[in-house]
Amino acid sequence: MKITIISPGKDKRYLGEEIVNEYTSRISHYSSIDWKFINTSDIEEEGEKILKAIPNKAYIVILDEKGKSLNSLEFSDFLNKRLNESIKDLVFIIGGSYGVSKKVKDTANFVWSLSDLVFPHELVRSILAEQIYRGFSILKGIKYHHE
Repeated sequence: MKITIISPGKDKRYLGEEIVNEYTSRISHYSSIDWKFINTSDIEEEGEKILKAIPNKAYIVILDEKGKSLNSLEFSDFLNKRLNESIKDLVFIIGGSYGVSKKVKDTANFVWSLSDLVFPHELVRSILAEQIYRGFSILKGIKYHHE
């Protein structure tokens, strides 16, 4: 399974970059992972660019505070189900300041809430990368997650 994370903003230096790079490296032991950045302030234009960046037949997860909450074990189970379904492309979409366009929302297979709180997309990148790694570590029985 290939994971693609689509995020608003530029692929530029930011405070959480080292965290994202570390977890991206760890994830790459279990799945290929690619980051794509969409840089525009117009939500409709952003939506069109996001839709073009999504591989055909991908399973699409949108991150939104109004989505379904999952704890780490539930998220690990979510990843396992996608693997068992032989999903080739798993895409996570981080919304911009105003979320994502209706066209993008309509493509979602799942809407996931990391928290009831709203975070800047740079911080979401770090949280998401860590949770994906944590999910795989639970699946693989690596001593990272403690219950």
